[in-house]
Amino acid sequence: MSAATHPAGTAPYYFVPAPARYPALVALGMFFIVFGASRWINGEDWAKWVLLLGFAVWVFVMQQWFRTAIGESETGLYSQRVDTSFRWSMSWFIFSEVMFFGAFFGALWYVRNVTLPSLGSLDSAVLWPDFKAVWPSAVPGYTASPANTIEPFATMGPWPIPTLNTLLLLSSGVTITIAHHALIANHRARCVAFMWLTVLLGATFLSFQAYEYIHAYHELNLKLSSGVYGSTFFMLTGFHGFHVFVGMTMLIFITIRLMRGHFTPQRHFGFEGAAWYWHFVDVVWLGLYVVVYWL
Repeated sequence: MSAATHPAGTAPYYFVPAPARYPALVALGMFFIVFGASRWINGEDWAKWVLLLGFAVWVFVMQQWFRTAIGESETGLYSQRVDTSFRWSMSWFIFSEVMFFGAFFGALWYVRNVTLPSLGSLDSAVLWPDFKAVWPSAVPGYTASPANTIEPFATMGPWPIPTLNTLLLLSSGVTITIAHHALIANHRARCVAFMWLTVLLGATFLSFQAYEYIHAYHELNLKLSSGVYGSTFFMLTGFHGFHVFVGMTMLIFITIRLMRGHFTPQRHFGFEGAAWYWHFVDVVWLGLYVVVYWL
């Protein structure tokens, strides 16, 4: 009997896909993205086109890869064993992302609780007599550089954009949960509506963050080169914004699949995996909101 004749999820074996070029092409796209972004930050104007090329390659290949995986799933090639593998894979992927952000949170903690007190000690006073071991600034609202290597800048507070973004992401966590319960209850139209609302909330979050960055650069003089405060601020919030974009892309694909009749109340891990990732993005932002904007 052909595997394609089995109902979805009931194939009696573990499906192993044929060799594909997708992983290598995605790696190539990511290389262009990293290379282009790093050179653009360092003032190379041509690098923005390399960055754009990387995103174009990445989006095209992921679209093709998703289409192949969706076709395999909808033709019944995935058994319960494959479903279990997907769940473990997504769990470990999110765990790796936790470690990724943990490294940046750890760096911020180390700077504030180890490096800063050390630089402000009596041993360092000979080299930096004017240094004040106060985070994030020597005077309220501004960070001075004793060696005059960093221009004064204003720090970013929690109001209004970060707080509004917190409300947006918390609301999106509610809307995607409502969509999940609607799918379980087989209310597909309601599920699709709340999924698009979740996507809209994510897009609004990214729009506010883009405005926040423009405000930081032009009005606060806060840049990636603004000492350790600027570097940790943009690394943490920037990487989180990228993860919001990735999660929003997942949700768009899942919503389109829902509109095409994919998923059932009993079998919908594609939906669940995207929801897991979105909730992870929400939790990371709550940590950022407290540690970066308030403390």
